Amino acid sequence: MGKNAKYTGSDTEGGITSGYQMNDGVDIKVPYSFFGSIFDEDEEQAVLATMKQEAQTMGPQVAMFQKEFAEKFEVKHALATTSCTTAMHVATQVFGIKEGDEVIVTPNTFIATSLVILKEGAKPVYADIDPKTFNIDPKEIEKKITNKTKAIYIVHYAGQICDMDPIMEIAKKHNLYVMEDCAHAHGAKYKGRMAGSIGDIGCFSFHSLKNMTTLGEGGMITTNNDKFIDMVQRMRVMSITNWPPEQNSFEFGGFKMEKKELDYWLPSHFNVVDDGGKWGNNYRMNETQAAVGRAQLRKLDMMIDKRREFSHYLSDGIKGIKGIIPVYEDPNCHHAYHLYTLCINEKDLGASRNDFMRVLYQEEGIQGIQHYQPTYHLTGVKEKYNYPDKLCPNAEKFFYACETNLPMNPQLTREDLDTMIQGIKNAAEKVRS
Repeated sequence: MGKNAKYTGSDTEGGITSGYQMNDGVDIKVPYSFFGSIFDEDEEQAVLATMKQEAQTMGPQVAMFQKEFAEKFEVKHALATTSCTTAMHVATQVFGIKEGDEVIVTPNTFIATSLVILKEGAKPVYADIDPKTFNIDPKEIEKKITNKTKAIYIVHYAGQICDMDPIMEIAKKHNLYVMEDCAHAHGAKYKGRMAGSIGDIGCFSFHSLKNMTTLGEGGMITTNNDKFIDMVQRMRVMSITNWPPEQNSFEFGGFKMEKKELDYWLPSHFNVVDDGGKWGNNYRMNETQAAVGRAQLRKLDMMIDKRREFSHYLSDGIKGIKGIIPVYEDPNCHHAYHLYTLCINEKDLGASRNDFMRVLYQEEGIQGIQHYQPTYHLTGVKEKYNYPDKLCPNAEKFFYACETNLPMNPQLTREDLDTMIQGIKNAAEKVRS
């Protein structure tokens, strides 16, 4: 029956952003779970407790989550948002990215990393990836810099941090901002430094797939730069600010008001300002999400340890299979294993990656998922700027002929891991013969 399986799409409304249920008749032994964390009594109690609060959005739980996140990730400031995408949009606005500007970005990422550049009218300029780490290659970044370049947007793919020292040197040399897309990198380190603490701004995701979640969606901005904070606050809360506290009298349309010391309602509860043509939006995190995030933060180390243990077990189990390449760990990095990326050497295997995946899925019941098609091949992006083919050969080979991501989450069992190892061995033997 497996050989006749057909893709029928996901049952969930969000499609690929909400789940990978195919309903194609395949007997899946180890599915690719869309929940990458662990919930227990801590999260349940946190949800119930916030329901008893008066404040339900941007209240004490958000404030404490931000403080605890900043301490955990060794940054001066952490500011919560509705998602990593909105966090990156805020960062793009704060950097002043505008129409006609260029931002260098990896093609090996979810559309969101480029989308926030496109939303501000700027052009994403794609630099190829390192074929071992699948992260943006610093040498390729240098080649792409022009007088229009304003920033470098990097992604710590799969939970392994980019080679940040040369990237930061390039940025300093050319006076460029650096944004770290840390959607995969909770708990990851580079030479002892935490993800999100190295660039100008870091942006984290708390989507249900990630290493920690805030009830399915959520994000965080991290920075060590004090000058960004006021504008970050306004961009995530509809450009709202306070009236000048030292101003005691106001006149609007002929209405004059003299503000006394205790007149909290004058001239009004808030003001709105124009930040150089950048206007904010409602990107606020609610209290229940923040309370769950605090509980998740307390168990993050445990969940990363499980991911690392499971990933090393997989690597040991598949080591030596001809044509099968386990994950490479950069010795400078503490890999957080948001993804476990298995690679295929088609020549050594004697079969294509797609043939291998079909057998692995249809006959062995192991569901692999591809991350990510080069962004410039997506219709809307390609049509806007007419990107040429073979723009980033390493990224294209990686996606179309090499990689698949195995199920990886902290709830896997030893039986799941052994099933995956045996399934990979079986699939490799079947396609080879």
